[in-house]
Amino acid sequence: MKSNFIRISKIILLLSVVLIWSSCRNDLDFEKSEGDLIFSKDTVYLDTIFSNIGSSTYTLKVYNNSNSNILIPRIRLQNGPQSNYRLNVDGMTGDTPLAGNEFTNVELLAKDSMYVFIETTVDIQELVTNENQYLYTDRIEFGENDIQKVELITLVKDAIFIYPQQFISEDGTNQIETLNFDIDGDGIEDQTSIQGRFLQSNELNFTNEKPYVIYGYAAVNNGDILNIEAGARLHFHYNSGLLITDNASIHSNGMPSDDQSLMENEIIFEGNRLEDSFSEIPGQWQTIWLFNGSTNNKFNHTTIKNSTIGILCDGNQEDENKLEINNTQIYNSSNFGILGRATNIKCENLVINKSGQSSFAATFGGQYDVIHTTIANYWSYSFRQFPSLLLNNFSQDSDQNIIPNNLTKANFTNCIIYGNDNPELLLDNIVEADFNLNFKNCLLLFNDPNNFYNSPYYNFNDITLYENIILNSNPDFLDPDQNKLQISIESPASGYGITAGELSTDILGNQRNAPVDLGAYNAINFEN
Repeated sequence: MKSNFIRISKIILLLSVVLIWSSCRNDLDFEKSEGDLIFSKDTVYLDTIFSNIGSSTYTLKVYNNSNSNILIPRIRLQNGPQSNYRLNVDGMTGDTPLAGNEFTNVELLAKDSMYVFIETTVDIQELVTNENQYLYTDRIEFGENDIQKVELITLVKDAIFIYPQQFISEDGTNQIETLNFDIDGDGIEDQTSIQGRFLQSNELNFTNEKPYVIYGYAAVNNGDILNIEAGARLHFHYNSGLLITDNASIHSNGMPSDDQSLMENEIIFEGNRLEDSFSEIPGQWQTIWLFNGSTNNKFNHTTIKNSTIGILCDGNQEDENKLEINNTQIYNSSNFGILGRATNIKCENLVINKSGQSSFAATFGGQYDVIHTTIANYWSYSFRQFPSLLLNNFSQDSDQNIIPNNLTKANFTNCIIYGNDNPELLLDNIVEADFNLNFKNCLLLFNDPNNFYNSPYYNFNDITLYENIILNSNPDFLDPDQNKLQISIESPASGYGITAGELSTDILGNQRNAPVDLGAYNAINFEN
């Protein structure tokens, strides 16, 4: 009995000490903020967005540098519920019904900080016009009497939006329009699961007046030609692209630009995220798909960047007008820069760099004439399985059966084939089909001291395959990690070319040096 009394007395004593200690603490007391907050920036720029497309999330850091805990009585957007901005304060969504707009009695401990997350979506029709670009502003207010403010600024661009229709199916589910067309050339329309729609006749001329934003695949129908004017800008949402069907064509008609930093006359294909942080991110959209049966496809003074496959060219290997590419750049493709499959491609003044697999893959046979082209691969995101240039003469069906097809010709003249791996050339052939190739006045990276690639097609002394080849010499690019593939006048590729092709100018429109240089660019003096 006495031991129980002693135990109870100790418990009471302990609780008394805790209560007395707690009543003396002041570290959980909060003082009302009096305008002494510190901010990581006084203005938050949310970069450029398209009308009705949400921005990325931006952050503002708020500091309490005092020795006291403070209570911020109110954090709000000046425009209140009418604001097109949305806030999240340290994970809190705000006061109902003003979620995202207003927060009350926000606590911030002494010598601590918190994050304010900011997003916006703006309908450009609500703003005042200014050459299709509109400045939307608001501000975040902290406090009630001694109000502190942080400005918010967003540039909004108007655009032409192309997207498939949505509808409710018979079973009540939401469905998105898919593309149905004759895939195998038997005259019967085939159903596909490719989300998108065909362009109407009044949509087949893309101008430079406004950018185009494409959701799903925008397709060109049988017999139609999509004409894209110089200076046009095409932006693709995730999993989106262009599809050129049987007997249809695309003409990307760019022109040389006076200011290379602006590329004002270049046609540019890229993703629809305009923030600087997305400017070089691969795989933001799908591809320009030149379907089997499409013909007379042309790209000139065009830049294709940040796709999964820059150009996917299928079939028609006997069609000399299948695809012609001049003065074009393809960068940051998560898989291939160009993927040809049993097709016919002519290139001159082409630059490809940074591809997750091959920059140029001529697969399943076909015919290829490639002149004054820089095929580089300085992929830096992860390991890549394939070299810069891949050639083969077969495919495999779903059961892994080999299907041979003749590589009728693969001619590379005045080209640079290089990268940050070794080797940067893979010749993958089977004897059941022709495998005809010719490299003339090219610089190649292929270093195989252990003779791992044991094939007569790698005999660089065989003049029926290779003429005047520079092997394993650095071309001395200006800055390949930044997609600057100009070569210096000290490069071994400088002055090593021969007269070839139909163009007398390099990719920038400059008269070619004499003697001509390898690759798409004239050699330059890096010191100037």
